[in-house]
Amino acid sequence: MTANKEKLFSDFPPISTQAWMDKVTADLKGADFEKKLVWRTNEGFNVKPFYRREDLDGLPLADALPGEFPYLRGNRKQDNSWLVRQDIRADHPEEANRKALDILNRGVDSLGFSIPAKQLSAAYLDSLLKDIRPECVELNFSTCQGHVVELARLLVDYFQRQGCDLSQLRGSIAYDPLGKMLAKGKERTSLAETGRALIEATASLPAYRVLAVDATLLCNAGAYSYQELGYALAWGNEYMNALVEAGVPAATVARKVKFCFGISSNYFMEIAKFRAARLLWADIVSQYLDAADDRSAAQMHVHAETSRFNLTLFDSYVNLLRTQTEAMSAALAGVDSMTVLPFDSAYETPSEFAERLARNQQLLLREESHFDKVVDPAGGSYYIENLTASIAAQAWKLFLATEDAGGFYAAVKAGEVQEAVNASNRARHEAVARRKEILLGTNQYPNFTELAGDKRPVESACYCGGGHEHACEKDCASLDFSRAASQFEALRLETEQSGKRPKAFMLTIGNLAMRQARAQFSCNFLACAGYEVVDNLGFATVQEGIDAALAAKADIVVLCSSDDEYAEYAIPAFQALAGRAMFIVAGAPACMDQLKAAGIENFIHVRVNVLETLREYNAKLLS
Repeated sequence: MTANKEKLFSDFPPISTQAWMDKVTADLKGADFEKKLVWRTNEGFNVKPFYRREDLDGLPLADALPGEFPYLRGNRKQDNSWLVRQDIRADHPEEANRKALDILNRGVDSLGFSIPAKQLSAAYLDSLLKDIRPECVELNFSTCQGHVVELARLLVDYFQRQGCDLSQLRGSIAYDPLGKMLAKGKERTSLAETGRALIEATASLPAYRVLAVDATLLCNAGAYSYQELGYALAWGNEYMNALVEAGVPAATVARKVKFCFGISSNYFMEIAKFRAARLLWADIVSQYLDAADDRSAAQMHVHAETSRFNLTLFDSYVNLLRTQTEAMSAALAGVDSMTVLPFDSAYETPSEFAERLARNQQLLLREESHFDKVVDPAGGSYYIENLTASIAAQAWKLFLATEDAGGFYAAVKAGEVQEAVNASNRARHEAVARRKEILLGTNQYPNFTELAGDKRPVESACYCGGGHEHACEKDCASLDFSRAASQFEALRLETEQSGKRPKAFMLTIGNLAMRQARAQFSCNFLACAGYEVVDNLGFATVQEGIDAALAAKADIVVLCSSDDEYAEYAIPAFQALAGRAMFIVAGAPACMDQLKAAGIENFIHVRVNVLETLREYNAKLLS
């Protein structure tokens, strides 16, 4: 068998990189290689169209091993297992308990409870955790930031009363005052004072992590991957620095930090982000550790959650596709636990059906696709190894810049982090408006017949988990959590609620291929605003098409033909319509100036801002 393999490969002579480049250059037929094939990422670095073995030369830690410092290839040596987590809002402890027990029998092995602070008591925890075996499941808790120490003490007391082996319990208590500042612009507790008290209160729970870096906030606000990673590192370093200065041993602090990352839709970039995160955090923590400390303290414990920023209200089942590829990225990257958001999270409290699908998305990856069997499956990929190094370098620059400016807390207090992330949010909304960033079913290929009905976007809940918000002024700026689809959804809801759903009629004429292509483009374009679209096979004359449009009571007539034929058809069609409906030309023909001089104002093509154009149309058609 070995001999056969050697003979097989000897039949193919090695091809040099230069030979590949010569072939690519020839195929480009004079086009610029850099402009045509090199991807200029939003993260600030370029990605080549192909990578080869030689591209691994010089990369740091190419020979690093799984389970060994600096954990580039994961924390585990034997497998790539992760915990399937589902979060429960525990306003009513008995109901939350029943739900928890049910989903534990459906594949979940990590629970997250959001607890109202006003209900905290020993009796409350008795009801909430009844019949749940803390040794067999990871338990994660959140409550108002001012009550986390009280929660920790109650939990330790509960576990002791239950006779649990505290050293074996896994879980977390989410203390994250910096996250509260980012989300709500409010500062409530002293990081060092509360953080130290929390660590002391959970000293008997060595596997419980209580200092949360909730970078999902950055992801859900539209941050680019390098921003989420760079700021998360600075965030974690703020805890390390503050608590080490307060007298807590560095290894103890590091073992109490838990990172929560979002998962964006850039598949390979997200794999690289998680790998780079472990590498960089290990480097940071190692600077605090003494020579006698166990370097395993530098392991980054990562929980991942699919992105809210990408979720849509319309065509919501497409959310299943988005969250599935996101979950694949995180699983292949070796996270410790994961939450897949239900597909209906953008517009309602998730249904039981949606929650079941979300659980099963992870179970399919773990139990049927066996993503948990291979450690660091991306290891050795020329592309992903280089992508990991690139995003690590870019995130590290941001981390150093944040530290040089006084650290993460100072940057948040000054609003610098919020402004940088909100600027990315605005840039991504602009990209969505121009279809440079595609949201299937929202700004491209919408469902022509779908109506929202009673569905409305869900407003963000109170960050503290208590289900309330204090009526007081902000201490600093806050993040903008408007989803990428939010502006298109508002536009489409405006159309639906107006009771005047405009009808767009495709006047297809002339060149068969061009009229069909432009009719399809125009239907997709106008349906993004919720308009009814009427396509046609074609008309022999302009007058025939205009008559059919008027008979259909069209509010919009879109002329669909070839650029050359617009000089012949556009002005007669516009004049025949005589202002009885809005007239649009599909395309940007060379004769556009001539058509504008004749009074034609509306042109739709790939270079226009889809959102702004449709807003203008709504203003005219719905008034």
